[in-house]
Amino acid sequence: MGVRVRIPATTANLGPGFDTFGMALSLYNTLEVDWGNRGLQISATGNGTHLLPTDETNTVYLAIKEVFAKTGKEVLLQERGLTISIHNQVPVTRGLGSSATAIVGGLWAANELLGYPLSETELVEMAVKMEGHPDNVTSAVYGGIVVSGLLDHSVYVRRFSPPSGMKCVVAVPDFQLATRTSRNALPSAVPYADAIHNLNRASMMVAALADGDLHMFCSLMEDKLHELYRMPLVPGSKEAIARARQAGALSAVLSGSGPSLIAFCESDEESIGEAMQEGFRNMGVEAEIYRLTPVEQGVASLSCIS
Repeated sequence: MGVRVRIPATTANLGPGFDTFGMALSLYNTLEVDWGNRGLQISATGNGTHLLPTDETNTVYLAIKEVFAKTGKEVLLQERGLTISIHNQVPVTRGLGSSATAIVGGLWAANELLGYPLSETELVEMAVKMEGHPDNVTSAVYGGIVVSGLLDHSVYVRRFSPPSGMKCVVAVPDFQLATRTSRNALPSAVPYADAIHNLNRASMMVAALADGDLHMFCSLMEDKLHELYRMPLVPGSKEAIARARQAGALSAVLSGSGPSLIAFCESDEESIGEAMQEGFRNMGVEAEIYRLTPVEQGVASLSCIS
């Protein structure tokens, strides 16, 4: 019997929480994994799947292999083979955690297929190692809003429920921006005052989460560590953010490393989305709008497939 798992999209950083804050969103990738007739068969449908390899370099398969290797079951991959079916709703390389969905989905599906030999903690540590940073993968695992980091080589995670009434409008420009490219735009050092600014804002955002204070949480999303350097890679982003705020957004920031933008609000999602589109369009960029909500649940096993 095969397995089927669903993994939410995620947005990371949330402004000043660089490589630390993440949030799960109501947009999902679904993954089905079953034993095959030897060899590997991968099929993909949905958003951006023409960009996904369907051979042994596929990220889902690489994550599955990690579980088989850690549990000493690699021989089963040669003896039985695998059939992997991927259905994507999450845009690829757009700053919405598509790689995290592949890593988390592959790890969780493989663990279920083998009868749950690994603990959740072990899987999370494997996911962070594969991704290179914890924000997207931990929010994909736990749902809600996650504050995470590495402490003595172990992954530390603190999960919060999203503040009541939070809604999200995501503008996805019609071009890709690889995380590596976006990271290469960052300087090797930043002014001391900018580091203090982000430390102050991120700390108060955690307090706002503890209080469930949506307005305070959103008012603190002013970053000085990464957005300044990444915005030039996303034409139209500054104007789109300004227009979103004028249309009623409580805040608007880069989603992860971009190029997508995410605006936070309580209402007016349609007008905020239109405003963001217009901001991008003024720079000759078309953008697709997603009206989403934060979700409490992370990766989930949907059912067994007979």
